[in-house]
Amino acid sequence: MRIVIAGGHGQIALRLERLLAAREHEVAGIIRKPGQAEDLRAAGAEPVVLDLESASPDEVAAAALRGADVAVFAAGAGPGSSTERKDTVDRGAAVLFADAAEQAGVRRYVIVSSMGADPAQQGDEVFDHYLRAKGAADAYVLAKPALDVTVLRPGMLTNDAGTGQVNLAPSTGRGPVPRDDVAATLVELVETTATVGLTLELISGTVPVAEAVKNAASST
Repeated sequence: MRIVIAGGHGQIALRLERLLAAREHEVAGIIRKPGQAEDLRAAGAEPVVLDLESASPDEVAAAALRGADVAVFAAGAGPGSSTERKDTVDRGAAVLFADAAEQAGVRRYVIVSSMGADPAQQGDEVFDHYLRAKGAADAYVLAKPALDVTVLRPGMLTNDAGTGQVNLAPSTGRGPVPRDDVAATLVELVETTATVGLTLELISGTVPVAEAVKNAASST
């Protein structure tokens, strides 16, 4: 399959690119900075330089998504970013990428969200803005009938070595999860349509990743 990842230089995205390339998928990653291209090539991904804060859906569809089988949104404004960028990246870029996927005829859309994402989140802290932006993005893409969407909401991300064992369910309770295991879970989600329409939380657990994805799909 051809899989296109928005936010291709992110910590989860680079891990995901390596795993997908190892399974002999054709992988492309969208990046904003040309200087990041070599890191993507080293991970086995084709770099596509685009700014998702300023590009149009037509431009993204033409430059990145034509002929793709799966679109994965893994971009984020990042820690320390302003409330404005929470809206333009965490919400706006996800919406743009979904519109572009629809235009390009890419049905499968997997979005990396956040535990607690809620468009009705109360509060004026930056993190409240972030949760509202992520929640609004999730609601938007789930409402698009042209897309087969899975929303993945990881818990607290860590750089600990992955264990390959997780807790994946509509509601897990809060907890940490290594980025390695988030990437491994995304691989399984990308390779199956069994979780279409689901919003799933992810933390560390005791169930092997592939089995956890199957269980989540069958429990609905």
